[in-house]
Amino acid sequence: MKSFLLNIFNDRIVSPWWILLIDLVIAINAFVIAFTLRLGTRLDTVPVSDLFLVAAWVVLIYLISFFVFRSYKGVIRHSSYNELKILVISCFSAFVCLSFVNLIVKGFNLPWIKVPNLILVIHFLLTAILTFVFRVVVKETYSLLTKKRKTKNIYIYGAGVMGQITLEAITSDKENQYNIVGFIDDDPSKKGVILQSIPVVSWEKALKSAEVKEIEEIILAINNIDVQRKYDITDECLRRNWKLKVMPSVGNWVNGISNNRQIRDIRIEDILGREEIKLDQLKIMDGLEGKVVMVTGAAGSIGSEIVRQLLKFPVKKILLVDVAESPLYDLQQELLLSHYDIPFETILVSVTNEKRMEEVFLQFQPNLIFNAAAYKHVPLLEKFPYEAIRVNIGGTRILARLAVKYGIEKFVMISTDKAVNPTNVMGASKRICEIFIQSLSQKKGIKTSFITTRFGNVLGSNGSVVPLFKKQIDRGGPVTVTHPDITRYFMTIPEACQLVLEAGFMGKGGEIFVFDMGEPVKIKNLAEEMIRLAGLKVGQDIEIKYTGLRPGEKLTEELLASKENTLPTHHDKIMIGQVRDHDFKQVNESINNLVQLLSEETTENLVIRMKELVPEFISNNSIYSELDKKEVLI
Repeated sequence: MKSFLLNIFNDRIVSPWWILLIDLVIAINAFVIAFTLRLGTRLDTVPVSDLFLVAAWVVLIYLISFFVFRSYKGVIRHSSYNELKILVISCFSAFVCLSFVNLIVKGFNLPWIKVPNLILVIHFLLTAILTFVFRVVVKETYSLLTKKRKTKNIYIYGAGVMGQITLEAITSDKENQYNIVGFIDDDPSKKGVILQSIPVVSWEKALKSAEVKEIEEIILAINNIDVQRKYDITDECLRRNWKLKVMPSVGNWVNGISNNRQIRDIRIEDILGREEIKLDQLKIMDGLEGKVVMVTGAAGSIGSEIVRQLLKFPVKKILLVDVAESPLYDLQQELLLSHYDIPFETILVSVTNEKRMEEVFLQFQPNLIFNAAAYKHVPLLEKFPYEAIRVNIGGTRILARLAVKYGIEKFVMISTDKAVNPTNVMGASKRICEIFIQSLSQKKGIKTSFITTRFGNVLGSNGSVVPLFKKQIDRGGPVTVTHPDITRYFMTIPEACQLVLEAGFMGKGGEIFVFDMGEPVKIKNLAEEMIRLAGLKVGQDIEIKYTGLRPGEKLTEELLASKENTLPTHHDKIMIGQVRDHDFKQVNESINNLVQLLSEETTENLVIRMKELVPEFISNNSIYSELDKKEVLI
């Protein structure tokens, strides 16, 4: 029998006309029942012809209403709340129409048009209920027939809107293997409430009854939750060997639709992220409205997220500048699929090509620049300082000079905490960029507002430890950590880019904005947490292997040099770094010499000249450490 019913359900989708016919049959039978209930023993006094005419008139109005609202469309076995709502609205509209006709024909002798109001009420209720029940029975029968035998007992953490959306997403998926035991909510007013036949309990009660109920998984379905609370929940789930999953917020749904496949495993970014950032939306909007915005390094992790953030504002056009062909193409396709209404241009060009970059400025006339183009891998640039100078310093200098030449309103440069007391070539190159930008902004007659933003590592960015650790865990280990005591500041990519936008429209020019990165994280602890999140045990399933510090790497990063202080801003996560001033003429001359000598100087001499520009640049664990003991070239 089950196989027969499954064949009926799976092999075909019933024509909408059959559904309409069934609805009409229900409406006819409902009218007969309503008429019988109303007249009772006096039913035999009504001529059959009159009953037929009245029934035909009523059913005709319902038929028209079904047509208008298209309540018969859709696949019955997948009926959603919205479809059922449309069904009730169509029945109610027919009832209102018939009642209105009753008022108009009052006093006219048209017995086949006028229907007693009580019969109309009973008929409306019966039709709405029976058509509704028909759909629910079909849907539940199909769900019961297709439900897998092996299910997981789970709790949904959050009994609000997101929790109920999660419930709907799970129950509407025929492949779903979840048995929802209950909702968990921290709101005392919701405890003991029943939502769609499912009880709401406290976290403490859920933990006490978990063993009896054989809980295997928790789905976190809360838009705004305290980060520490999220961490505590994660820790408890890992301790009990429960899987913890997350229902993404509405803004992150694929194609704006919620479904069971949107529910994903919790990631390290979810528990290391911090409280939601409150941006000065009006100020940012005023600064971006109607503007052509250039983003260099647009295909990178930071650049692409800046682009995504910009798409939320009324910009005139976004220029996506990058030299990496494949990532730029991928970003282009992403925007075409999800933000086709925002004008943008993909521009394949290197920021080190001054002639081509000037052509871009002339053609598109940008108003604002977010400069995220840079080489950033410490060990590689330690080996190839030529590229750090050519791209990081040379590219920034070209962009800054063009910004001044073409009257760009604002130039925002992305820097790094590695620029503070640099111990490697990469950090020193970014510090030189900071010095150049800041000194240029102090020249008389400069109309461009130059802003520098400085922050630490971003979780999940290209080349960061998080994707590296994930690959190593997927391969079965070992997870490689350079040193057991190494620490880093971390921030999520969206958080960093939101603060870049905020700082970009906060400064007047020449400031270095330092972001509050929170507490530093031990990389060893990060690795252990990622192993646990993967459902594995440290030391048993996955080993952690210490490989030693890499060239140019230091144990701890700093956001401010020892001689620097900060000033507060109106945003509690953004501070202004008080750094020493530099004379532009001297800085520009030194950088000119450095760039011009790229093809002539040895690698060693290039690094020596970088140390001249940045006296606090002391190499660490590097082949250039010996240079700090020698007399610097003049």
